[in-house]
Amino acid sequence: MAIEKMAMPQLGESVTEGTISKWLVSPGDQVNKYDPIAEVMTDKVNAEVPSSFTGTITELVGEEGQTLAVGEIICKIETEETETEAAPKREEEQNTSSDTDANRQGKDQSNKARYSPAVLRLAGEHGIQLEEVEGTGAGGRITRKDIQKIIDSGMQQKSEAPAPAAVQTTQQAPKQQQKQAPAPALSAGDIEIPVTGVRKAIAANMHKSKTEIPHAWTMMEVDVTNMTAYRNSIKDSFKQKEGFNLTFFAFFVKAAAQALKEFPQMNSMWAGDKIVQKKDINISIAVATEDSLFVPVIKHADEKTIKGIAREITDLAKKVRNGKLTAEDMQGGTFTVNNTGSFGSVQSMGIINHPQAAILQVESIVKRPVVMNNGMIAVRDMVNLCLSLDHRVLDGLVCGRFLGRVKEILENIDEHTSVY
Repeated sequence: MAIEKMAMPQLGESVTEGTISKWLVSPGDQVNKYDPIAEVMTDKVNAEVPSSFTGTITELVGEEGQTLAVGEIICKIETEETETEAAPKREEEQNTSSDTDANRQGKDQSNKARYSPAVLRLAGEHGIQLEEVEGTGAGGRITRKDIQKIIDSGMQQKSEAPAPAAVQTTQQAPKQQQKQAPAPALSAGDIEIPVTGVRKAIAANMHKSKTEIPHAWTMMEVDVTNMTAYRNSIKDSFKQKEGFNLTFFAFFVKAAAQALKEFPQMNSMWAGDKIVQKKDINISIAVATEDSLFVPVIKHADEKTIKGIAREITDLAKKVRNGKLTAEDMQGGTFTVNNTGSFGSVQSMGIINHPQAAILQVESIVKRPVVMNNGMIAVRDMVNLCLSLDHRVLDGLVCGRFLGRVKEILENIDEHTSVY
């Protein structure tokens, strides 16, 4: 027999930690390799983690609601592996660990001042000054394990100065500390709602987006009268033939994907000392539940028809509602289109989905009186397209041209447009 340790996996690009939302097994349970053993939340996704071994669960190291860094132990499994087979592996792991510790000095410290919400919270609770902690993570990043080690040793500082409250940018910002806002006083009838699970992940990602990305905003109104009439004329026959709905949103996603192909600068990401222009056009779409927000991805959206995009929207929304969304469904997004009009919004400024460079908000289609080119006034179906942009990557000129192209595509959709 041998005891194997299951580590927190990396469930997405640039993901450094995950929160155990629910254990699917208990100590003593038999599991096979690839059986799901836990649900883990990262940035806006709740993914099932499969077992890496076949054997018996001996210990659940991580607790439900606990946030652990990628690579930290979440549970232990007893396998059928013999001691003689396991020993060389453990010796190799120890040697690797020793080599890592020995070589840590001299490595870059580029992530020294980048703190996760879990590290900030734990350091603040125990009065630990993060500037004086030696991080063992990549690029000198301070992990939760580093803080816990200080706490367990009883060496934490007793200073009342709070820990830094914001994620640092890649530029060296002046060292400053910010006190957390005091909790509001409770009155009779007030309800305290614990911040856990997906909401905590959303908060962390939104905070990162707003503190790291210099947002700018622009809006353009679009006449979609012909598009609306065309979709309404074929929606019933489409549903009967295909078995799913042809939504307005599919037309907007297709138009955005086509415009991204013509303006590839919009399909870019900030990477510190360079800008990465992505080849694939993968559209992230926001799907909300009663208390959570998920952002699954339509891969290669520029290669899909309006029908293909409508099917993907339906399938991804169904996965969200049924709790079947996977980490793969959430990865690879290069640009976000958000259907804010679905709940009646007519104007909004979206927060960019980090590390993307822009997000397009599609507002509600409303009937408004419009002055036509001949000077006459007519009632038209109008929609506002609102674009938030990362001003490090994009300027107003290219964004204006991009929005203008989306507008042109949408205003030219009519009965001659094929959805296939």
